[in-house]
Amino acid sequence: MSVSERVLEIQDFLRKTQIFQNVLDEQLQALANIAIVQTYKRGKTIFLEGDECTGFFIVKSGRIKVFKVAKDGKEQILHIFTAEEHFAEVPTFDGGNYPASAAAIENSEVVFVPRKAFLMVIQQHPDLAIAILATFARHLRKLTYLVDTLSFQEVPERLGNYLLKLSDRIGNDVVELDLSKRQLAALLGTIPETLSRAFYKLSQEGIIEMNGSSIRLCDRDRLIQK
Repeated sequence: MSVSERVLEIQDFLRKTQIFQNVLDEQLQALANIAIVQTYKRGKTIFLEGDECTGFFIVKSGRIKVFKVAKDGKEQILHIFTAEEHFAEVPTFDGGNYPASAAAIENSEVVFVPRKAFLMVIQQHPDLAIAILATFARHLRKLTYLVDTLSFQEVPERLGNYLLKLSDRIGNDVVELDLSKRQLAALLGTIPETLSRAFYKLSQEGIIEMNGSSIRLCDRDRLIQK
């Protein structure tokens, strides 16, 4: 693939993303000129908490988890990013280090936007900064929801909310878990053993039916009340 073809491909991809969907073609081209497509194998670390921020990322394919690790080794997943979602733009702006770590949950491709080159593009196209600022508000809402969830909800309630969101996303009461039990426990702020007990509790109460990784939501009203 020639350089011009690569730039056009990245430009077309950026146009689909929420963060850049309303950006002018001239601005997209400027971004595509500095962007780099990177590939990460499953389990590969992208950056660690405390590393110097070199830029931000947009998921092209696969899934990326952003997480923190406690002193005792317990992992708390802050968010799982999928295609066309972006992460690490805050330290790209403020110049701080990465506040959390990131790793590929599965084989993934990301579009990396280098910080120094990006800031130069921003100087030439100030409207881009407005597009980025809107994403800060969305991420803040997500983090606020996470804090509320971990502070005020028991594990069965967190699990119920997760299953409901998964069901609403696909429009079906039968959902397939695409995370391992350890990963899901880390996302819900618990440990695998406690998560297993929460699954068992919901199943025994007839709220869900389990068949391997397939789960049927039998009583959405009671699940909402959890």
